Amino acid sequence: MVTIADVARVAGVSISTVSYVMSGKRTISQDTKERVERAIDSLEYRPHASARSLASRSTNVIGLQAPLRSGVDVHVVMEIVAGIMREARAHQYDILLLTGDDGEGLRRATGASMVDALLLMDVESDDPRIATLRELPTPSVLIGLPSGAEELTCVDFDFETAGRVAAERLIALGHRRVALLGSPREVLERHTSYAERLSRGFLAACAEQGVPATVHPCPTTHESVEVLNAMLAEHPDVTGLFVHNEGALTHLAARAATVEGLQTIALCPSDIARTVPTLVDSIDLPAEGLGSAATQAIMALLAGESTPKVRLLPAVLASSREAALEAAEVAGR
Repeated sequence: MVTIADVARVAGVSISTVSYVMSGKRTISQDTKERVERAIDSLEYRPHASARSLASRSTNVIGLQAPLRSGVDVHVVMEIVAGIMREARAHQYDILLLTGDDGEGLRRATGASMVDALLLMDVESDDPRIATLRELPTPSVLIGLPSGAEELTCVDFDFETAGRVAAERLIALGHRRVALLGSPREVLERHTSYAERLSRGFLAACAEQGVPATVHPCPTTHESVEVLNAMLAEHPDVTGLFVHNEGALTHLAARAATVEGLQTIALCPSDIARTVPTLVDSIDLPAEGLGSAATQAIMALLAGESTPKVRLLPAVLASSREAALEAAEVAGR
């Protein structure tokens, strides 16, 4: 099936430009208009009725609900937001920030026709906002993977696989008791989707290989070292750590480096991992890429295109990625 993205590619313009040509909502140069019309004719493109309807009342604004709740790492949140903004501007869209954390803000933004679509961050496993989204006609994408949202579009990092990858890497390094030092307690108590999936993958992989493992919530401050010390006092045979807590990572890695035989793997953006030289390995959390992918999904929905209900960005060890790059470089010589 021919899509608006195919028309944009053949015409050499953005998807939003094609939409403007079809709707007449903005002035487009005659040359660009003719190129788009030729592409439409040559591809025999016929837009869906829903796409035409959306184009006719477009605001070119996406509503982004990004509640800054307790325990959330602002650095990572802002990297995701940067990816959203960069991709939105590439499609000539603006972002309206919705700072609430419930469905009322979503209703206000859509009821007043302020936005064409909605993006939701900090998604809980049983997120109450899902019920609101079901009632709204506005296209929406969740940056997260909650339960019971099969009919909604979700884009996220594959946290469950990341937990598995980390556990398998530590076990491959010879560790026979391991621990996950993760999100702050308040994040876990909210049943935030990513934290629960990460723990689930980590514990499942360890259980399958008969390796004892525990999960410990950590604050994002230097007090996280107290959690590590208490864990080591209770389980002195732990030799492998998996850390997913960007705020605490530097403190935890520094303390772990003073314990003989204790090795640390982290899940975090690559720019953070590069500042912690004592890591034995890391899994890149592509925060900007996540924001970009979610916005691409929104653009596809606005264009009336079919898009996967769930897209998970893959979890890859830094060592595996570097090995693949080196192999590709050798092959290219």
